[in-house]
Amino acid sequence: MVFSAIILLINHTVLAEDKVSKVVETPYTDQKVVYDFYLDNPHKINSALYWIRSLINPLMEEPYGMAPEFLDIKVVIHGMEIVAVARKNYEQYRDAVERMRYYASLGVEFKVCGLAADDYDYDTDDFYEFIDVVPSAMTELAHWQLQGYALITPTVVEKKFSIEEIR
Repeated sequence: MVFSAIILLINHTVLAEDKVSKVVETPYTDQKVVYDFYLDNPHKINSALYWIRSLINPLMEEPYGMAPEFLDIKVVIHGMEIVAVARKNYEQYRDAVERMRYYASLGVEFKVCGLAADDYDYDTDDFYEFIDVVPSAMTELAHWQLQGYALITPTVVEKKFSIEEIR
């Protein structure tokens, strides 16, 4: 009996090793997402913007082939990254600004918290044309969630290892 159990365990182990993962094409539908950008370093906005790309690109590519107008995306900015959307800081944050401008051309709406803007002594005309200033990030986030939008809050961490080191 013990011998049979060992043979069964060995066969199960061999069969399990032969199995591999598979690609699953989840039947995604139109997206309604609000991103909460509240970062502790303005340069982290570049990494946070990749979270938008990671939503948009797979949905616009095959097998989904969604048009941008079926992706309803809002981004609420209210952390230190607010300085990246101040026009006077363009040279320092050029890459991030141009990526946001591109996403805005696809219909992504960027919103800056008016309370945070006041904290930084920014006026509405200190921001780019693709930025809307809203009264408060908290009320804005609550509003869109109550409208059925999924909340995504990017977590941007400092990379301590290269992929090659840990692969």
